[in-house]
Amino acid sequence: MPRDSTGPERELRHEIELRDRQLEAARRISAELSSITKLDQTIQEALNISLDVVDAHAGSILLLDPKSGKLVFRYVVGEKADELTGLQLDPGQGIAGSVFQSGHLRVSEDMTAEKDHFREVGERIHYKTHNMVTVPLKSYQGRCIGVMQVLNKSDGHFDEHDVATLDILGAQVAAAVEAARLQEEARLAQVVSFIGDISHDVKNMITPVQTSAETLRFISDDVFEQFDRALDGPELPAGAADGLRSTVQELRDLLPEMVELILDGADTVQQRMAEISAAVKGIVSQPHFEKADVLEVARRAVALLEHQASKAGISVGVEAVGEIPAFALDKKQIYNAVYNLVFNAIDACGAGSSITIRVSAEPDGEFPEGGYCLLQCVDTGSGMPEHVRAKLFTDDAVSTKPMGTGLGTRIIKNVIEAHDGTIGVDSEMGVGTTISCRIPLAREETRLQPTD
Repeated sequence: MPRDSTGPERELRHEIELRDRQLEAARRISAELSSITKLDQTIQEALNISLDVVDAHAGSILLLDPKSGKLVFRYVVGEKADELTGLQLDPGQGIAGSVFQSGHLRVSEDMTAEKDHFREVGERIHYKTHNMVTVPLKSYQGRCIGVMQVLNKSDGHFDEHDVATLDILGAQVAAAVEAARLQEEARLAQVVSFIGDISHDVKNMITPVQTSAETLRFISDDVFEQFDRALDGPELPAGAADGLRSTVQELRDLLPEMVELILDGADTVQQRMAEISAAVKGIVSQPHFEKADVLEVARRAVALLEHQASKAGISVGVEAVGEIPAFALDKKQIYNAVYNLVFNAIDACGAGSSITIRVSAEPDGEFPEGGYCLLQCVDTGSGMPEHVRAKLFTDDAVSTKPMGTGLGTRIIKNVIEAHDGTIGVDSEMGVGTTISCRIPLAREETRLQPTD
């Protein structure tokens, strides 16, 4: 009969099994994450694997947002995931902030004894944390980029082997997040370069159109002047001049308007390319606020798309509800926002649908409950699924068009944020979509800087 293993042999075998578990966990997370290049997918898969390996119920990954300087819940697993995702914390708040600042892993087996536990988060979502491991996520340079928190182990407590495994996984998660970020930045650089090339080509193609339109205006003005002089001469019989003037008058009236449309259209194309390039780069131009009639701005933007909508069998229009006061806004940016709202709605609607830019105002009270202009794009199209609606004006927005980029919604979001406004989306499948933009009425006009 085989002899029973001695105590040291059993301990050694146990250690080997645990190391095998850790190696398998490391192999698994490496294999999964190496095939993912998108940052959000990387974060999601990394947390799912980590929870599975140590058999925990919930967890989250918080990353530092360089713009706001806050720790943001980027991905959350658990019954309250939807309520936590996107929540921001100061880097010094709670255990997450403590680990982020120290860069040292922390095990919390009794949350009631943790003085710096930020209980407001749990109270807000009505979720109780019993135990937790918080792992710092460090870049290859040793800089902390966020933390991973794993909560409520199924069998009671996190042992030293769970902690060691999570420490290993944390290092791999951080490396994968950094790699995904670098790949996204590289893709963005390529897109920006490509957009720059297209913008240059568009400018080269538009310049002859602008030059030709300007030349046509110059020549036509000269021709009409010569025509008038000839009609006033003695060579023509009485009454003939009036007949010739009447014949040419329609062309004389229409030509300047058509030339202006050509020039405006060419200028709009170039501006549009600049907006797309800026949106891709994440750049928002500094708004220039001046008191203006928002209805007049909206009507100009909609007029440019009337022909496109008509060809698709869609009616478009602008509707004013009540009195709309003039207020300080950036006319160019609001024009761009309305244009993109209608342009996107045309794509979402079929023949027989309608698109209405509805403008109203609530001058009383303070923003956002009052003191605002409400700019709405109301369509009777097919509507959008909830998962698309929920992400429409976020960084995770998805396009429902086969080759869609989401740049239109990004431009709209940039414009409304530049005006310190808010965006809301209501949509019902088969009924339509309403996008509501609230813009504060109370704002000073931009003061022009004096020139030397």
